[in-house]
Amino acid sequence: MSLAACGGDSEGPQENTQQGQGQGAVEDPTEPTTVTFFSWIGNQPGMKKMAAEFHAEHPNITIKFENVPAEQAAQVLTTRIAGNNAPDVAFINASDTADYATRSAVVDLTDYISRSEVVNPDDYTDAFKTFVTYDGKMWGLPIDGETTGLFYRTDLFEQAGIDSPPATWDEFEADAAALTDESKGQYGFEMFAPESAYYFYPWLYQAGGDLLSEDGDILFTSDEAKQAADFYIGLTKYAPPDYLNSNSWDGRVAFAEGQVGMYMAGAWFAGTLSDEFPDIDGKWATAALPSGPAGCKTTIAGDSLVMLSQTKASDAAWLWMEFLSKPENIARATYKTEGTLLPPLTSMLESDEIVQEKPILKGFIDLMKCGVASAVANPKMPRIETALNEELGKAMYGDQTAEEALDNAAQQAEAILSRG
Repeated sequence: MSLAACGGDSEGPQENTQQGQGQGAVEDPTEPTTVTFFSWIGNQPGMKKMAAEFHAEHPNITIKFENVPAEQAAQVLTTRIAGNNAPDVAFINASDTADYATRSAVVDLTDYISRSEVVNPDDYTDAFKTFVTYDGKMWGLPIDGETTGLFYRTDLFEQAGIDSPPATWDEFEADAAALTDESKGQYGFEMFAPESAYYFYPWLYQAGGDLLSEDGDILFTSDEAKQAADFYIGLTKYAPPDYLNSNSWDGRVAFAEGQVGMYMAGAWFAGTLSDEFPDIDGKWATAALPSGPAGCKTTIAGDSLVMLSQTKASDAAWLWMEFLSKPENIARATYKTEGTLLPPLTSMLESDEIVQEKPILKGFIDLMKCGVASAVANPKMPRIETALNEELGKAMYGDQTAEEALDNAAQQAEAILSRG
């Protein structure tokens, strides 16, 4: 990865209060300008092609890719920001946007958006827009996303005499029980202790619970949260024990081999099944997660583009972000690829084209109205989530109850929040 300074010649942070101010469309620079683009997608042929097309439209702007593995991106970017060596534009997890905004590490895009004929803030779905909003302002542009839904083996459902996917919690547990036959090594649902917190969240939201308040108060010990945790941890008895200490990526094999009848995952899993396990085409389908006491709720995830405050090439950086945000380019980066990511724009999600292009995405599109994005921008949340993950994992192994897991995690969370 190149560690060249921002815009080619940046030597330190720049106040972002003036960036984007002006009237009319942002103009091209009059001299050759380099925009550094930090991401884990820069090596993709489609992205390189779009950079070449952008350069043809804006000959004075050259995009310099700074590539980093996805799992290392957040740490590397944080280190570079601290060292006054941030890129101009970064492709990040959308849920991290507000955190960067609280640290003044990224640019408030309000002025740029107001001048754009491409970016329409009202067209972003509410959940994805929430990710990039802090203090009532947009600090990032959502670029792709997915919802979490239910994958189920239609062949195993038929064998168990189940006519349709579960629509409620009671139906879900009944189906999980009907699909479980330990003598055959077959189970109803797959659970992962190392990822216990992430896959707890949909049930938490469906019960009407939440994690933290905007003021930083712990909410996951509420009656609703404990109801959700009790149900969620109770599903462990229908899960294959050999995969309990695994993860959702490795666990895909159990679903593909028919060891589990139901599997919770994002839209990415549809593309993975089609690519890696074509032999089971026609033997699986997707559905919305069952509705809980608070109705239809699911988690969402996605990526966004941000402009770093240290940039010395803000107008050129915006033009690159705006180019990538054109609907046709969002389509090229999401459902018009081999993958199964969703665009973050309501107009695209409601169009006929996306379902015609990728019929398997229909269920995940329908789930967008149920998507929940936490509006809490708390830099301590990752450590709190680690505690919650560890405690829920212990409950899965039977070392404590679900209620004890939440109480113990809350005690650790209080200590984390109390530290300066």
